[in-house]
Amino acid sequence: PPPRRAPLSSQRWLQLLLLLLPPLGWMVVVYLGSLAILLVWSFWRLDTFTAQVVREFGLDNFKRLAEVDIYRTVVIRTIRIAGLVTILDALMAFPLAYYMVRVSSARTRSLMFMAIMMPLWASYLVRAYAWRLILAEDGPLNWAFESIGLGGLSLGFSEPAMVIVFAYMWLPFMILPIYASLERIPGNLLEASADLGGRAGVTFRRVVFPLALPGIVAGSVFTFSLTLGDYIIPPLIGNSQFLGNVVYSNVGVANNLPLAAALTFVPIGVMAVYLLVARRLGAFEAL
Repeated sequence: PPPRRAPLSSQRWLQLLLLLLPPLGWMVVVYLGSLAILLVWSFWRLDTFTAQVVREFGLDNFKRLAEVDIYRTVVIRTIRIAGLVTILDALMAFPLAYYMVRVSSARTRSLMFMAIMMPLWASYLVRAYAWRLILAEDGPLNWAFESIGLGGLSLGFSEPAMVIVFAYMWLPFMILPIYASLERIPGNLLEASADLGGRAGVTFRRVVFPLALPGIVAGSVFTFSLTLGDYIIPPLIGNSQFLGNVVYSNVGVANNLPLAAALTFVPIGVMAVYLLVARRLGAFEAL
């Protein structure tokens, strides 16, 4: 008699294929497909006379991005503030994560986790508007500084205000990867460094920081990318323009979809380079 075919449960490769087919299909069709459509649209152009999209291949949109000063200014501002937010979050997150891993008790650690995650339960817009009130000229922050004789800060509608709000918004996304990487450091490595005469500074520089670097880079991927693509906080807090705002204005106001498609490839390109660097530094192992 002909041999019986193995049941599906024994064909591991087929089970794996059936398991991964829906998410892979979704990613290829929806995610990569939408990027392919954006790429095609970015080479078309808008006829300013008829307001119709001319479906002819060309580099007019990319030349405009390189030649027009306002676009270069927006790109530089967006990348600069995203970098500042990432650095500020790393400086605040590292000591917090280190305290949670090496110093705090289990109860204190749980309370700190709740305090870190609790803001994420509130609406993004509610938190943004709350910070707008806090940083306003007649807000509680200015009142507190004036009460102790330091004068008003006048941070409302400024770039420092944006940096503060962005750093607050994305801080949990920096703390958690750093906490995960610090938790993986064996305690006997720190003891061995101390036994060999390494002081606290030497131990941090040669043991703790190199092993925690993948977590820092992993957290920076979140903070940098989230700041890079935000379009709500810049006009609301800083009265300024980011790449996301320019894309939105070209889609909803000017109806220049080809230029908007070309603009979207600026943050995509920046993040592609950033992710390649992060991968070289082992950031994905800390996620």
